[in-house]
Amino acid sequence: MNNNNKKNFIEESNSHVTNMNSVLKNIKLYVMVDFVWVNLRDIIIVTNKVTFSLDLQTIENYIKNTNCINMEGVDVSRLSQSKSYLKIIGILYLQENTLILITLSMVEEIIKWNHIFNNVILALKPYIIKVSPKLNIAIIWVDIWDI
Repeated sequence: MNNNNKKNFIEESNSHVTNMNSVLKNIKLYVMVDFVWVNLRDIIIVTNKVTFSLDLQTIENYIKNTNCINMEGVDVSRLSQSKSYLKIIGILYLQENTLILITLSMVEEIIKWNHIFNNVILALKPYIIKVSPKLNIAIIWVDIWDI
């Protein structure tokens, strides 16, 4: 997908999410669009549930009708295969030598810059759990879409 397509679509991504959800709701589908995400090659539309071919077709038709994307530059639309989780153990709950708790934004930033998570799409926000009241260790649960 070319950069003009991505730029045109992302500039109004909030309204596109709202409109796609209206279309999906009007035809009584139970999937909703959570957000639109862009990587180097693709525009990725993340939904609250695993989508099926009718959901994909509905979203694809919406995108075609927006006229902000040149469909000749679109390779193929595809569904994610499954939703999985990843458990990260041994993260410090309090930052070293401080009383600052690890935050969701810190975890998301670590995930964003870590090469292990290249081309991984988060299905939900990461969840931070403190292992025990006496230990300074946390477990991070990350739900991801396997594509």
